[in-house]
Amino acid sequence: MAQTTNSNVVYNWRFDRPGAAGNLITSGTDLYSYALLIGYTTPNGTKVVIDYTAPGGDYRSQTTSCHVNLAKRRADQVMHPLTHEVMSDD
Repeated sequence: MAQTTNSNVVYNWRFDRPGAAGNLITSGTDLYSYALLIGYTTPNGTKVVIDYTAPGGDYRSQTTSCHVNLAKRRADQVMHPLTHEVMSDD
């Protein structure tokens, strides 16, 4: 997988293509900041970002916050981390 910019990784995620830039990686379906899942694609194609930022209530790092904020611009939905956790447990 060729290296690109963070913005291009998020663009690739939006359009279901793989990409990587340092610690931001997408398979086209899932989006990771380091090894943390920050975005995913639902079965119907909705792009969901998990809000790992201070305002989102679950701050991880400045870099991850930057990755999340980039992804928010291209996502269909932004989800609170606790909501995601509860939904993932089902």
